[in-house]
Amino acid sequence: MPIVSKYSNEQVEKIIEKLVNVLVEEQVSTDLALMCLGNAVTHVINTQLPSGNRQTITENFTNALKKSVAIDKK
Repeated sequence: MPIVSKYSNEQVEKIIEKLVNVLVEEQVSTDLALMCLGNAVTHVINTQLPSGNRQTITENFTNALKKSVAIDKK
């Protein structure tokens, strides 16, 4: 069963484009980009979620990230 989001693809893509544009404009390396995005995720989790939900949300986010990354399995 497909996951239905309450956010439109257009809204999500617009925000992603803005985030990526900042990284491109700043000419950041891959490791710095990942560090900044990771710190942003940590900030959102720590400041916008009740402490009782953080572990579950973090695990769900981590699992979704793992599933979305294309990894060659050779």
